[in-house]
Amino acid sequence: MINHTFRSRLARHMRHFVELRQFTGKDYDGQALNLSRFDRFLSQQRWTGRWLTREIIQRYRVSLAYLCPATQRCRMPAVRQFCIYLSAFEPRCYVPERGEWTWHAVPRRLPFIFTKAQAGALAAEAGLLSALPFALRPHVYQTLFGLLYTTGLRISEALALNVGEVDLQRRRLFVRKGKFGKQRWLPLADSTCARLQDYLQKRLPGCSNGAESPLFVSLGGKRLPKRSAAGNFQCVLRACGVGRRGLVHPTLHSLRHTYACHCLLAWYRQGVDINTRLPVLATYMGHADERYTYRYLHATPELLGEADRRFREHYHQITNTEVTYE
Repeated sequence: MINHTFRSRLARHMRHFVELRQFTGKDYDGQALNLSRFDRFLSQQRWTGRWLTREIIQRYRVSLAYLCPATQRCRMPAVRQFCIYLSAFEPRCYVPERGEWTWHAVPRRLPFIFTKAQAGALAAEAGLLSALPFALRPHVYQTLFGLLYTTGLRISEALALNVGEVDLQRRRLFVRKGKFGKQRWLPLADSTCARLQDYLQKRLPGCSNGAESPLFVSLGGKRLPKRSAAGNFQCVLRACGVGRRGLVHPTLHSLRHTYACHCLLAWYRQGVDINTRLPVLATYMGHADERYTYRYLHATPELLGEADRRFREHYHQITNTEVTYE
């Protein structure tokens, strides 16, 4: 449970509201974080009212314009829930309707899906990064990028890993800081375990090997920041010759999309029932709802080819079946 600090005029009400939500036993850390952002906005606006008005809610919505529509929609429910709570004490408090934060749809930026050859080249080039001024640099990024590709971890989850959360004996790792505070165990492939074991052997002589020490480290043994990982990722991409395709350009999050698509492709080729495997994929990726997993499944040429092949096999099976009448 994360303790959030509220500083606006409505801080006392916000603290009581969050405590009430947490008392129900539900994980409210994610929404509490969104509420703390609204609290920070009120402080910056020097809001001194006893209740919230339509004007201040609209100004907050305008302040979110720089975010993508999906993120904007995630920020507003916590504000609406707090308004409903506050209206019990201040009847004049404005309560926004659900439809008020429905933004016009904008074209979604397509994710970059790596081929297996590109993913292999990415790992190889990461191992060739200069070791100056940090000797572990090529090993850190080769292992990090490989882990993202083979597990579909979010970059924030990977960078938050500690040494003690990697269980090579049981071939699994523990995601302690998942999105919205969710935790999960992830099984690891043999190749991923071998890569992690090799990395740990290179890492231990120069860094702390305590269970709470960060798995991926930067200069001085500190936890690797996301900005450094993203910067080195772009360096490796340029070395591989992998770049933007129109509006599509690769990012660290592209490896998570790639993992989901490659899982689906493998299941198609194995002939398994995709519908029975999707709940497994959703759990593995840390999604509370399968609908979020669907966003990671994209119509790549390989997937379209496998889907076409399966349809043709099914069609021929139906047309070649003799129908008898008794």
